[in-house]
Order: sequence, then C-alpha cells, then structure tokens
Amino acid sequence: MHKRVAAAEAGIDDALIGSLVDVFYTRVQADDLLGPIFAAHVADWSQHLPRMKDFWASIMIESGRFNGRPMQKHIALGMLTKAHFARWLALWDETVALNIPDAAVADRFRTSAHRIADSLLTGVLVERGGLDALRTRAADLAPMETTS
Repeated sequence: MHKRVAAAEAGIDDALIGSLVDVFYTRVQADDLLGPIFAAHVADWSQHLPRMKDFWASIMIESGRFNGRPMQKHIALGMLTKAHFARWLALWDETVALNIPDAAVADRFRTSAHRIADSLLTGVLVERGGLDALRTRAADLAPMETTS
C-alpha cells in the first residue's frame, strides 16, 4: 500500500503511465533496431499497449493488473542481445526525459526500467548459456548501460 500512496503523492497515475507508454512505443515502432522485432511479434497494438500500460502500472503504482510472463516472452524471441536491451533503455530514458518534467518521478521510471531490462537480459543469458553466461557477465563488473 505504501508504494501506491507514494506514487499518488508523486503524481504517478494511469494517465501519466498511459501517455508515456503510448509515446514510447510509437518511438519503438519507428526505431531501426527494435521496430522490426516488434513488427514481427506484435500482431495487434490495440492489445499490446493496454498490457504494457497494465505492466507499468503494476510496477509504478502496484496495481496488480498485469498478469503475464515477460521473461518467457523475451526468452522465446531467441535473438535478443545486450544491444537490443541497451537500445530499449536509451529510447525509454529519452522518452522519460522528454515527457516527465519532475526529476524524481523521471528517475523512478528510469530506475525501474533499468532493473527490468537487467533482469530480462540476465534471464536471456542464462537460458542461452547457463551459469557460464552469468559468470561472463559478472566479469564485466558493471550493470548494463545504455550504450552497446
């Protein structure tokens, strides 16, 4: 309940999330690296966008509306690399910077996105290479950044 109250006090609501998701995925669809992947795997944006809005509402305001398996979906794509996640984060960070004027709120969105991307990338790497993939990644000693 604390997360929901904090989100409301910060002005994070469904309208803000909905607007951010709409702008972000418009940019994703036009992106040279990510656009073709989404075009090949999202048959109906009128279904995908509400799911992404529910996902982000669950992350940011603890709404509990999202019911899905993002890890399995990303693993099933079979071709995602660190560069894909880095590009997704770069677009997200740019979209947040352009659309969320409050620095603290923007930071909450960015921090959440980076944690999610890091978790998904870790899952993809483990699926492909098991513990050796994690050891190799751990040797980098740095979290995933927005550059390839």
